[in-house]
Amino acid sequence: MTVSRATVLVADDDPVARDLLAEVLRAEGYDVRPASGGREALELARAVPLDLALVDLQMPDVGGLEALEAVLALQPGVPVLILTAFATMQTAIDAIRAGAYDYLSKPFSMEEIRLVVRRTLAVRRLERENAEYRQALHERYGVANLIGHSPAMVEIYKLVARVAPLDTTVLIMGETGTGKELAARAIHYASPRSAGPFVVVDCTSMPEALFESEVFGHQRGAFTGAVSTRRGLLEGAGGGTCLFDEIGELSPGLQAKLLRVLQERTLRRVGGNEVIPVDARMLAATNRDLAARVAAGAFREDLYYRLKVVTLTMPPLRERLSDIPLLARHFAAGFARALGRPVPRLADETLACLTAHPWPGNVRELEHAIEHTAAVAAADVILPEDLPPEIRASPAPVPDRPPRTLTLEAMKRWYVERILADVGGNKARAAEVLGIDRRTLYRILERAPDVEAEHADGA
Repeated sequence: MTVSRATVLVADDDPVARDLLAEVLRAEGYDVRPASGGREALELARAVPLDLALVDLQMPDVGGLEALEAVLALQPGVPVLILTAFATMQTAIDAIRAGAYDYLSKPFSMEEIRLVVRRTLAVRRLERENAEYRQALHERYGVANLIGHSPAMVEIYKLVARVAPLDTTVLIMGETGTGKELAARAIHYASPRSAGPFVVVDCTSMPEALFESEVFGHQRGAFTGAVSTRRGLLEGAGGGTCLFDEIGELSPGLQAKLLRVLQERTLRRVGGNEVIPVDARMLAATNRDLAARVAAGAFREDLYYRLKVVTLTMPPLRERLSDIPLLARHFAAGFARALGRPVPRLADETLACLTAHPWPGNVRELEHAIEHTAAVAAADVILPEDLPPEIRASPAPVPDRPPRTLTLEAMKRWYVERILADVGGNKARAAEVLGIDRRTLYRILERAPDVEAEHADGA
């Protein structure tokens, strides 16, 4: 891969100084554009994209400060180094106020020039990479990547748009795989904190002692192995957003400590006494019914109400069937781009299989299914046989309304099948929803006549 050379403007009306600077910088590998004065410097700035400009303060046609402001107007963000043989405190202040990146007084050594130019270009490169990285994160995780046009998703878009500009705590609820973290990232990247960090605290992955140290930090000597003071994840989220993922799994002791942080907006590191302010927006996500856990005494009621200032509930995929083709095409396009292949088309029969599947794993399961097709599909059309076997074998969806003429037993079976479809085929969950035990559920399914067959016989 060819790396483009940095383009450096050198503007000085002294030909000896200008030529010497140009010679030294060319030897460093830069593409040097010399200018004999301010006017020529501006002509070059209009014509050539610059990475750095060195501008003498005293030039007869257009002065250095005037040239500085004009270059920045033409190419915002380009670092400009002001050079002068008449260094005073006031000229330095004036140059920095006008937007100069640095201020060098003559005579300077050529080694000094080399170092300053290298350092300035390195910082410039990092700033560009950081801006590109932030843009890539925004494109990947922004609101536009919450895919769907179903009524349920439209309501999510509206709520994200309303809460993003605020520092309000948001509780994001939903089944596993519905996109809770993606919603949290969308809130972050649409907020005034988008340039700050987005930190995820996984409440299921660490034992209590380690969790406290990781989240709140620790002082040196706080415990065996604490050889240095360490900032925790909450401090690291300063200026940004902190998501507590699966917060329903927190132990009672950690719930109390997190409640204190939310109330006081401060923390103490493990083993420390210093009160440290917390400047991070708090979001929480869970696939548990927190209200039920509060009623059962497993989750603190005061923490629950602190978290649910605003509640956002991500809909399961079975409640947004109209979004499945859109999501499938989105994932197929993404995997095709990653593999350097043309974007495939999904056959109508494939879309029918996808829509018929109950998707207990929600959007995440759909994404994995499309990733499977990217690995096995041999043509530019994704066919049903390219889908994972369990999705090809999905039964036809249960109709939303029963046929008009059914016996009581058939109606009972239809209703059980409807509930089973709603809970993704989970029989234990279906029995819980119906208020019956699993034996009764199996008995209904085994004894009751098939709905479609009975309807066909009576037709």
